Amino acid sequence: MTITTPSTRAHEKRTVILVFAALMLVMLLASLSQTVLSTALPTIVGSLNGADHIAWVMTAYLLGMTVTMPIYGRLGDRLGRKPMLLLAITLFTVGSLLGAVAQDMNVLIAARAVQGLGGGGLMVLSQAAIADVVPARERGKYMGILGAVFGLSSVAGPLLGGWFTEGPGWRWTFWINVPLGVVAFVAVVALLQKPVVERAKTRVDYLGMTLLAIATSALILGATWGGHQYAWTSPQIIGLAVITVVAAFAFVAVERRAEEPVMPLGLFRDRNFNLTTVGVIILGVCMFGSLSYLPTYLQMSVGVTATQAGLMMIPMMGGMLVTSIVVGQAVSRTGRYRWYPIAGAVVTGLGLFLLSTVDIGDPRWHIEGGLLVLGIGIGLGMQVLTLIVQNSFSHRIVGTATAANNFFRQVGGTLGAAAVGSIFTTRLTDSLAATLPESGTGGGSSSLTPDMVSSLPPALHDLVVGAYNEALMPIFLWLAPFAAVSAAVLWFVHEKPLRHTIETAKKDESLGEHTLDAAEAMTGAER
Repeated sequence: MTITTPSTRAHEKRTVILVFAALMLVMLLASLSQTVLSTALPTIVGSLNGADHIAWVMTAYLLGMTVTMPIYGRLGDRLGRKPMLLLAITLFTVGSLLGAVAQDMNVLIAARAVQGLGGGGLMVLSQAAIADVVPARERGKYMGILGAVFGLSSVAGPLLGGWFTEGPGWRWTFWINVPLGVVAFVAVVALLQKPVVERAKTRVDYLGMTLLAIATSALILGATWGGHQYAWTSPQIIGLAVITVVAAFAFVAVERRAEEPVMPLGLFRDRNFNLTTVGVIILGVCMFGSLSYLPTYLQMSVGVTATQAGLMMIPMMGGMLVTSIVVGQAVSRTGRYRWYPIAGAVVTGLGLFLLSTVDIGDPRWHIEGGLLVLGIGIGLGMQVLTLIVQNSFSHRIVGTATAANNFFRQVGGTLGAAAVGSIFTTRLTDSLAATLPESGTGGGSSSLTPDMVSSLPPALHDLVVGAYNEALMPIFLWLAPFAAVSAAVLWFVHEKPLRHTIETAKKDESLGEHTLDAAEAMTGAER
């Protein structure tokens, strides 16, 4: 019998705080890289003459991140979080170095992909590691703070990107990650303990990992290229669709027979997991689809500087930050959580609708008000959905479940960013091609920068600004109904009591509640 004294409890609390601080830094690295380039993008693509590849700068990172999330989650459960986190930090830092020295768009896009390969581990493992030291009943406040970190980075990223672009140069949006990566590496080595992982000697599901990567990549490439680089009915897009379907069916077949599948099919037997999966996919589509190109719009159409564009995003950060913390505290205090993601979906839809009504010449508070509402909506539900998933499965596979939840959110986010980027780029390119002659800019629409737009003659300037507005703002209205669908789906989430201790979770596991053993037994019976 273990006797817990006040000094022991104080030591445990200090340990949790130190570990959490390290994980916050890891989360900050991953989330900043999703947004820091948004305000720098117009200058980057103008200097590298690659506006026609603007969507790939964001999509490459999201694609690398999405593909690796389930892999990190499964290997983290099998090998421990610490070694996988160190690998993820290393990859992320190497990608940042490549981006800092990139001389053309191809190298920049490749660097973003390498960053994403590390970013997937940073995002998943930082959340899963919390479940190793904090019980579900107390986890709400910690997850709320992590959500606030994500909200902070969603605005600090564009703000830093703008400041670097106007100051030392856009390459510092990559250089800054190098010292942060080193600090994160040292913090994980020093603070995160490597627990003893007692697992049977089973083969790693490399085939499942490969098929999942192929299916996801083909899906994202189809969404990115469709309607822009290739027609939707072209052989390339149809071929990618076929590859996606075939790889997905093959993946399911492999997972049914794998000794230790990368994404156990038993996860999908849980009602809350299925419902939250639909919810996070839609949340990802709305969040990343709407925010990826808004800072570019603010610079080109509103006429603000890169730094000012970042400052205009602060209302969204404030709404997300405050709401995430308040909701996390409320969940830990009351144990009730079902209504928060439902309300979040409704408020998110309202924020998207408000942004869709923005027009040229509207006051800035119109945009900032829409961003505030959007941030409140995202803050209400984002981290609660992760908590619901973690509370539905045993501690032994919490990393796998967390990774699956994040994977589907990133699939939604990547699809949203890719689809919005494809539509936005196509609409913008077509409009500018008819408006802006190639000889008028020294490189055509691909070389446009905010400074160049502001220096255009008034008549031509108004045409370009109008093209940006008409290319982007209607997309927000198209996204709003997705939020309503998310609210309807999340209505059917069953509120399960939150576990009060880590030991309770482990006891549940020993009793067979939602364990892989039970799932594999059911799968074996089906064979």
